[in-house]
Amino acid sequence: MPVEVSPVTTKSDQKAFLNLPWQLYQNDSHWVPPLRQNQKELCGFAKHPFYETADSTAYLAKIDGKPVGRVLAITNHTFNELYQSKFGFFGFFESVENAEVANALFDAVKKHHRQLGHDTLRGPTNPSMNYECGLLVDGFDSPPVFMMTYNPPYYQEYFESNGMVKSHDLYAYLGHVDMLKDNEERWAFINEKLSKKVNFTMRQMERPRFDEELRGFLDVYNRALPGSWGFVPISQSEMDHMAAGLRHLIVPDLTGVVEVDGKRIGVTFGMLDYNDRIKKIDGKLFPFGFFKLLFNRKKIKRVRLISTNVVPEYQKNKGIGLTLFSSLIPNIYKWGIEECEFSWVLESNRLSRATLERCGTVLYKTYRMYDSEI
Repeated sequence: MPVEVSPVTTKSDQKAFLNLPWQLYQNDSHWVPPLRQNQKELCGFAKHPFYETADSTAYLAKIDGKPVGRVLAITNHTFNELYQSKFGFFGFFESVENAEVANALFDAVKKHHRQLGHDTLRGPTNPSMNYECGLLVDGFDSPPVFMMTYNPPYYQEYFESNGMVKSHDLYAYLGHVDMLKDNEERWAFINEKLSKKVNFTMRQMERPRFDEELRGFLDVYNRALPGSWGFVPISQSEMDHMAAGLRHLIVPDLTGVVEVDGKRIGVTFGMLDYNDRIKKIDGKLFPFGFFKLLFNRKKIKRVRLISTNVVPEYQKNKGIGLTLFSSLIPNIYKWGIEECEFSWVLESNRLSRATLERCGTVLYKTYRMYDSEI
């Protein structure tokens, strides 16, 4: 039977687009379902501030009327304005194990962007690099952690046989709590040495003024990362939306803020790995899923260190990032955390990679961004 790919225009096709992963991964023990409402927003089927400066069109592949694949074509106007480029992006790619289906989806998304005058296709971004992104190409023997992607191994073959080439790799490193004990003396030495150079203070995010704190974190993020591969700043409305979504998920004990003269110069935060609980509630937060997600969180023994950022004028003080992480250690012990994933780390970020490897972490998952001529 021929593969038919068409734009998603009806509520029923939107539902089929969103539900397809449950069909494809029903026998995969490592797959974790997305949070359903969040996925609906990020795909552009419900209001989300990302789409104030971006456009998308969803495509659904069918064989004999049955959904067998999907992809979202994305135009990120902020990226193209920032880089003076003509990139078209794609994300939320899924396909049954059938190369014809995958090629039909890629053809549809390339045609879409060609008609818009774009010259390069990049992805997967769901829907940008400020959210989940990258194709898993190594590390299929364990589930992903919270807010990281997952896919079957055969996707890599489909991407590359369609002419897509690696543009950049994103790494995930895994460390065990024993690593902390092995490095305590080193971190104490770095903290003491740094304190003689910079008059800084350390603290955790303060729950009573959480929204302000998270916006402060995102402000440091935007100031710290220009020049990093693929970076696009987070808009103010996205900051507000993220703050609302993360309000109950972030644990202040697993955050760190470094200040000089009362001004934030660096931030870090770890996010508990909620994925096992998301799997148990099947991605449904309502009516009772949200309670089950948050109940007795100290039973969660893995944390993902999502980001450690230092503003440019203090990046030359290379110990600040380590000092930020070391400030989390007492609470990591208090919470009984056993493992920490550091993700994602750009392959071009040699300083962070070398630091993590010296501390004893292991590179255990690789996510790849691809480019293709249109």
